[in-house]
Amino acid sequence: MGKPNKLMFLLFLIIVSVVTGKNSNRNISVGVILDLDTLEGKMARTSIEMAVQDFYTIHSNYSTRLVLDIRDSHQDNVKATLAALDLLENNKTEVIIGPQKSSQAAIVSEIGNTSQVPVVSFSATSPTLAFMHLPYFIRTTINDAAQIKTITSLIKAYGWREVVTIYEDTEFGWGILPFLANALEKINVHIPYRSSISKLSTDDQIKLELYKLQTMQTRVFVVHMSSSLGSNLFLMAKEVGMMGEGYVWIMTDGVTNMVYSFNESVTSAMKGALGVRPYIPKTDKLNYFTIRWKRRFHEDNPQEMSSKPSIYALWAYDTIYAVAMAVERVGVQNTKFDNSTTPPPLHSSSNGPWLLEEITNIKFQGLSGNFELINRELQYSSFEIINIVGAVREVGYWTEEQGLSRVLDESNKKNYSTSKEDLNPVIWPGETIVLPKGWEIPLSGTKLRVGVKMSSYPEFIKWEIDPETKATRASGYSVDVFEAAVKRLPYALPFEYQHFGGATENNSLTYNEFVYQVFLGKYDIVIGDITIRYNRTLYADFSMPYTESGVAMIVRTKQAENKNTFIFLQPLSFDLWLGTFAFLICTGITIWILEPKMRAPLKRSVSRHVGTIMQLSLFAYQEKLESILSKIVAIVSIFVLLILTSSYTASLSSMLTVQQLQPTATDIYDLKNKGEYVGYNKHYFVEGLLLEIGFDKSKMRGYSPEEFAGALDKGSVNGGVAAIVDEIPYIKLFLAKAKNCESYTMVGPIYKTAGFGFAFPKGSPLVADISRAILNITDGDEINQIQKKWIGDSNCLNSGSITMESNTLNFLSFRGLFIITGVVSTICIIIYATKSFCKNRQKNTNVVSFETSTDDKIDVEALPAMKEQDQAVMLLAYYLLKVTLTLHQQMPT
Repeated sequence: MGKPNKLMFLLFLIIVSVVTGKNSNRNISVGVILDLDTLEGKMARTSIEMAVQDFYTIHSNYSTRLVLDIRDSHQDNVKATLAALDLLENNKTEVIIGPQKSSQAAIVSEIGNTSQVPVVSFSATSPTLAFMHLPYFIRTTINDAAQIKTITSLIKAYGWREVVTIYEDTEFGWGILPFLANALEKINVHIPYRSSISKLSTDDQIKLELYKLQTMQTRVFVVHMSSSLGSNLFLMAKEVGMMGEGYVWIMTDGVTNMVYSFNESVTSAMKGALGVRPYIPKTDKLNYFTIRWKRRFHEDNPQEMSSKPSIYALWAYDTIYAVAMAVERVGVQNTKFDNSTTPPPLHSSSNGPWLLEEITNIKFQGLSGNFELINRELQYSSFEIINIVGAVREVGYWTEEQGLSRVLDESNKKNYSTSKEDLNPVIWPGETIVLPKGWEIPLSGTKLRVGVKMSSYPEFIKWEIDPETKATRASGYSVDVFEAAVKRLPYALPFEYQHFGGATENNSLTYNEFVYQVFLGKYDIVIGDITIRYNRTLYADFSMPYTESGVAMIVRTKQAENKNTFIFLQPLSFDLWLGTFAFLICTGITIWILEPKMRAPLKRSVSRHVGTIMQLSLFAYQEKLESILSKIVAIVSIFVLLILTSSYTASLSSMLTVQQLQPTATDIYDLKNKGEYVGYNKHYFVEGLLLEIGFDKSKMRGYSPEEFAGALDKGSVNGGVAAIVDEIPYIKLFLAKAKNCESYTMVGPIYKTAGFGFAFPKGSPLVADISRAILNITDGDEINQIQKKWIGDSNCLNSGSITMESNTLNFLSFRGLFIITGVVSTICIIIYATKSFCKNRQKNTNVVSFETSTDDKIDVEALPAMKEQDQAVMLLAYYLLKVTLTLHQQMPT
């Protein structure tokens, strides 16, 4: 064969191989279910068709080809179901992409489970689509619950305490609510109302719901709905005046992802709103795709206006890439459906399990970022926070590692942040940069309902009906504190009093029932002498207390009678008496040693020496002392005796004159053990407290406040009581108003309480503001003026809790004096001993030596060389020195 013929044959083989290879590609049917009458559906269709073309242009050598069969569900769950059944039965579809909505995906995924065909959705975000129950459902989008941490971080950063959720009344809208509520509860944020809006709602119905929201205090709204309904909601919100100053709108990604597709009227209505959406890295690949996509989209949909593809369109594009790669990896050669495993009309695909595994294992860098499925869901850990101000402003980012930040920098290892300082400034609705409080007085003009209850102590709170206006008027200590706190608020707070119960029967209604009314929504606040107790905090929040806390006793006082024969010994404790006696003896011995004439002649009787020492101890200042050293010791001892005598006189005077009145009882448990009767205010919780302490019900007597004095005067044995147990504010009121108030005193507190406060509904934003105002009042003089007005300024109010502390003086109080005199005496003896030692050494050949060994003994062999008199002095001086040093070392510091 010639050379030209060989070339022709080679060319023929190449052409045949190309044609044969082309014909060897396997076409795989892939069903696509979209809502093509929605903007999201149209965007997704353009992205899907472009993805198939782009993928096989790049991977022209692949042996498989996806063949798309696109069906329109017309936003109807039944039509989406019928489309899926038709694709599986008639087209033998291996993979279903879509449908768009979570409610549709739930039904179609059940069909996919039965036929073992993977259902891959790039837009069904509801958390209710759990992968455990739908094994053939794959979500190539994020779970809605993934953005909750970003939303709660925003709310926490700006310090809002209440939010209202506005959600679409579909499975997509419901799905996020339990997760959002749990997350907000963890940061102590309350959801007072959940607003549900149907997709079929008319403009008037949406306005009616918004008007209802206007009548509420909360001004922070979290919007979770589809873009079509969300855009209409903001148009209506602007129309009713809810896009002005003081409002806060936070959008989930359902609306935020489609912001670039809204027309100017919608974005203008949304000015000031915040939005949360997954962060999409800006790459050259994405920019190039966006240019091509816009051209293609306008060719397919010339009537639609869209500036760029939404994130759903990007996820749809990446989904096709993932499915195409998985199909090639499985290498599907023959599409097989097993008719034996499922009843007609459904059939089970033999390739489904392999495709499911491969799709879930696909990893690549797509247009939307890193494409990786965990638990058959796309994972995102970075979210972008935007501010709509006509254009879109970037406020910041949230990441799992760093929390809130202005700039997304993965290399920056800063601490996790929930501070608004780490975000860019926000332009809020009404074009203001002032941070909204998150709540306002309702525009309907209704006033806050302040509940008041008649108290057993009208000085604290009482109410009456105005005969002309029929309005409730309230007065008292608690009312003055409340009104003073309201005046200190940085905003106007219109309110009106509403009484609880009747003027006479009110006391039969408990304070627990009264506080519970705020939980039931009857009142916005309840005020009065309401003790802050744990059981009440379960259904209400309380302000800071505005009174003293605690429960104490009122008891009678008695005249103190000092009949103790030896009361003159009580001013000094036993150890101080002993120390004083030792001090005097040591002083006498020291002077006796330092004055040779006092101890001559040495051989006289011991009793005479002892007498001399005692005389020097007590009357050294009367003796004619010759030695300068003994005079120093005498002066120091006189100083110590002067201080001891003065202290003794003052203490004894206090015992005999000051402590004339004493309480008849000082311990609640002593009263219980002795079987004494105790009283309590029968309208308050103290009865339960006494039962907790262990009092027998038969030993407890309930009284009204005006009966307290009579019951105490009778005493426990005459039909009265030994003590009245009540809260400290009430006791101070009793002492201020009682006749002969010096006959009674307060003992305690015997039990701790939190004091009086005002009760609010759980999560009320007023709690913090009112508490700050109360703190301002109690820190100043105004609370004293209010107390003087309603309680008075009687001297009996100065009667604090009785404490029976002894006036006895102890040794430790004067240890400094004893140390000083001991040191002075020791130094004088050392000087005297040194002088005597040197003098005798000159006269005698024998040397007196003091051993310094650890035995601390004196070499007595040298002592005979001294005079007998000096021997005794030296021995006594040595042992006196040793005793003094030992006592000093053992003295407590």
